[in-house]
Amino acid sequence: MSKRVLFSSLIGAVAIGAVAAGGSAGSFSYTVDVSDDSGVRGLKVLVRTASSKLDPIEAELRSVESATCRSTSDETARCAYTVKVTKREAAGLAKGTWYVSALATAEDGDTTFVPHAATFAVTR
Repeated sequence: MSKRVLFSSLIGAVAIGAVAAGGSAGSFSYTVDVSDDSGVRGLKVLVRTASSKLDPIEAELRSVESATCRSTSDETARCAYTVKVTKREAAGLAKGTWYVSALATAEDGDTTFVPHAATFAVTR
């Protein structure tokens, strides 16, 4: 990807609230605008706790889940990644700082890896 690649509107949020019907307790959502001169093919996202001491590299992100991207122009896409959690899963989430790593791929095949694209905290 060109040096002009932009990761903007980084938003990391965890919403663990009241339990709704079906056992859903909340979700984590990450939304980002990604730009490249050739257009955006996709975005891979990895969410992890800071306490895990994991330090992912670009190659590892090639096999993780993809965000859903939609073009907003010839060069820009808005990509969203959401993970829903059940009450049980929410209770087991580690409190503290979490990181989001991202790997963007341009239409021309170039990539940009951002190991700490966003940071958020899980509290109870």
